[in-house]
Amino acid sequence: MTRKQTHFINREHPVIDIQRLEKSFGDLAVLKGIDMQVFEGENVVVLGRSGTGKSVLIKIIAGLLKPDAGTVMVLGQNVAELDRKELQALRHSIGFSFQSSALYDSMTVWENLAFPLEQTGKRFSSGELQSDIEQALEAVGLLQAIHQLPSELSGGQRKRIGIARTLIMKPKIMLYDEPTAGLDPITSGEINALINEVQETYRTSSIIITHDLTCARETGDRIALLLDGVFIHTGSFEEIFSNPDERIKSFYDYNFIEQ
Repeated sequence: MTRKQTHFINREHPVIDIQRLEKSFGDLAVLKGIDMQVFEGENVVVLGRSGTGKSVLIKIIAGLLKPDAGTVMVLGQNVAELDRKELQALRHSIGFSFQSSALYDSMTVWENLAFPLEQTGKRFSSGELQSDIEQALEAVGLLQAIHQLPSELSGGQRKRIGIARTLIMKPKIMLYDEPTAGLDPITSGEINALINEVQETYRTSSIIITHDLTCARETGDRIALLLDGVFIHTGSFEEIFSNPDERIKSFYDYNFIEQ
C-alpha cells in the first residue's frame, strides 16, 4: 500500500533548490542540467538504475563534489560558494546515511554516536552526552545495542545505528543513499518505516536515493525518475507508474516486487 503524504509539508519553502545542475567525469556526462526542489517536511525519492548519477547528486548537495554548472541552494546557501568553515557548519544541518552505514568497527555503538558530537567542538557534560545518545538509539529501536560493536550487529541493525548517528546531530535535512540495499524484504520494510518515523518525529526534509521500488512507494511523498542524466518524470508513485512511457514500464517490470 502506498504511504500517505504527511500533513506538514510546506510547499512555500524549498530547503533544497537545484537549477540546471550539470556534472561530468571526463567524457561521461552524468547529470545533464537537472532542476529539483525539496520542500520543508517532504520526502523526495530519486529513483533510477545503478550508475545513473543518483549518488553523485547527493554528494553535490552535501558539498562532497563540485558541480560543473548550475546552482545548488541548501537551506538558503549556495553550496559551491561556501568556504571550508561555512560548508562544515552547513553539514551539521545535514544527516548523511551512507549505503555502507560507515560505522567505525573499532568503536562501540556508544562511541560511534558520541564521535560526531565531540567533533563539533561543543562541550557536553557526561549526562548530556548519555542522554543524546540514548535518545537517538531509542528513536531507531536499538537502545539495547549501546555497548555492542558493529561486528556484533546485523546489516539492518547497522543501518539503524548509522541513521541514529545522523539523528544525534538533529539535522534539518536527511540524505539516504540506497537505504535498503543488501537487506532482506522484512528488514527493508523496517528501514522504510524508520525513514517515515524520522520524517514525522524530527520534521526532516529528505532525499532518498534508491532503485528499490518498494522503498520508493513506501517512503516518497514525491518521486523523481532519473534516466540518462535528466529527470524524465516527477510526481507521486501512482502518477509515475501509470504513465504509458515504455521506459517507465520496463523499469517497473524489472524492479518491482509486491509485498
